Amino acid sequence: MIFVCVHNAGRSKMAAGLLRASGGGRIEVSSAGTAPGERVNPLAVQAMREIGIDISAASPSRLTTDHVAAADVCITMGCGDTCPLVPGTEYRDWPVDDPSGQPIEMVRRVRDDLAERVQALVAELAPDTAG
Repeated sequence: MIFVCVHNAGRSKMAAGLLRASGGGRIEVSSAGTAPGERVNPLAVQAMREIGIDISAASPSRLTTDHVAAADVCITMGCGDTCPLVPGTEYRDWPVDDPSGQPIEMVRRVRDDLAERVQALVAELAPDTAG
């Protein structure tokens, strides 16, 4: 499983952190960006810390074809057609607002939206670990 957004500094990092926390170690997860930022959005780190998930050690990374090829499922969030298409990888697009430059209240809404989506994903892909 890979989560992809433009900067790999907000949405994809939060989604990966949420999946690691709720997937019971049964789903391997990574994240990357099509134009990675210099650091993870500090408000994304704060919002995640508020729910007990620490993404502070994460750093943005550039998406490669190898990243996508290593994943069974690629979930994109706002990166459009810049994601490489790899045969055999399932693609899903999540229309999630970009928290970049937004106040903490908006970042929390994005986090909560992602949390609901990740819970549904875990229930679908690893139903015995959903909780």
